[in-house]
Amino acid sequence: MSNSAFQIPAPPTIPIVGSSAVFPPYRIFCVGRNYEAHAREMGFEPDRKAPFYFVKSVHDIVLSGATIPYPPGTSNFQYEMELVVALGKEAFEISALEAKDCIYGYACGLDMTRRDLQIAYREKQRPWDLGKDFENAAAISAITPAEQFSPTGKENIQLSVNGVTKQFAELSSLIWSVPELISDLSRFYHLTPGDLLYTGTPEGVGPVLVGDHLVGSIDGLAPINLTIGESS
Repeated sequence: MSNSAFQIPAPPTIPIVGSSAVFPPYRIFCVGRNYEAHAREMGFEPDRKAPFYFVKSVHDIVLSGATIPYPPGTSNFQYEMELVVALGKEAFEISALEAKDCIYGYACGLDMTRRDLQIAYREKQRPWDLGKDFENAAAISAITPAEQFSPTGKENIQLSVNGVTKQFAELSSLIWSVPELISDLSRFYHLTPGDLLYTGTPEGVGPVLVGDHLVGSIDGLAPINLTIGESS
């Protein structure tokens, strides 16, 4: 018998392509402005000195195929299509050359954002939490194991809304590569199996409305789709 004062929901587990097993998420790290064109569309010059991060709760995870409610507190709900890296080994203060051995697999992700709140708090030099960390804000597809997919940089990453392409780029456009990001992040955290890394979005981010259907893809990975429902 549990001694817990009350029960809380467990975060969703994530399907794995070609397996009946599931991936148990532990933490979500996100990289900001990791494509030059996106940094500029957000009003910033690309910064190559060091990547920067923000976090989301694993309870924000929603799986591909879901219909999610338009979130409260915003009138500018936006998509950001991203490559997600799932870690399967511990890592601390490792080099970029060692980082590949820590990767369990890859997925398509949507970093959903309450853009008006993000910008309002950013302008006040306050944390972005209300803009980035909320229910259903971390959509993810099934994870493709690293044995089946290894990005070369030539893969296309794209997103369409209601059949109209909104984002399109090559993964080679990432400012900081996946191994570089894992290595850098491991300087600040003891990374662990179950950690997810959303690696940044290309240019073309924009708002969605109730009834919109989003489809995202990265060559070689399971696609992601999401529908925006009424507020709840």
